[in-house]
Amino acid sequence: MDRRAEIGRVGSSSLPPWPDTPPAHGGVVLRAVCETDVGMARELSTDPYVPAIGSLPVNASEDEALAWVHRQRERHVEAAGFSFTIAEAGSGAAAGHCGLWLKELGEGRGSAGYSIAPSARGRGLAADALIALTAFGWTVPGLFRIALYIEPWNVGSIRTAERAGYVREGLLRRHQEINGQRRDMLVFAAVRDG
Repeated sequence: MDRRAEIGRVGSSSLPPWPDTPPAHGGVVLRAVCETDVGMARELSTDPYVPAIGSLPVNASEDEALAWVHRQRERHVEAAGFSFTIAEAGSGAAAGHCGLWLKELGEGRGSAGYSIAPSARGRGLAADALIALTAFGWTVPGLFRIALYIEPWNVGSIRTAERAGYVREGLLRRHQEINGQRRDMLVFAAVRDG
């Protein structure tokens, strides 16, 4: 059984099935995370920030990166949301990771996150991925708002949010714990029309 069928069969009834057509925009296609993404995961783990905000260990070993891949593959089954590999449209090479997290779907809210491997940065792939992820989000019944939480110093991520059409709504003081410290987070959001 292919992964899409497995996810659709096992996934929670509170989430729609895995998309038949992978979300895409510009230079990227969003696809299910798979074991061939271990190299990309290991590269993401070398970034000083990515491991601080997720479950990927710093300088992940092959086994640790593989365990991370397996965790991502279970996010939909656990009804946490949709975890995608950001793949380059032309080559299919894994360039990063993004997710649409839906633990507040019952209230019409979700959040998104994205990260691009260091070797693939500077080419607009994060904005393309966020645009694709947001368009996919609007196909989820009941979802009306997608939020991003970005530290004020993260200029690259702020630019990505703005290029993808997200609007800055304000500053949440001491909103999130990162590396044992409470951090301020800017909140950006996209809201479905209608």
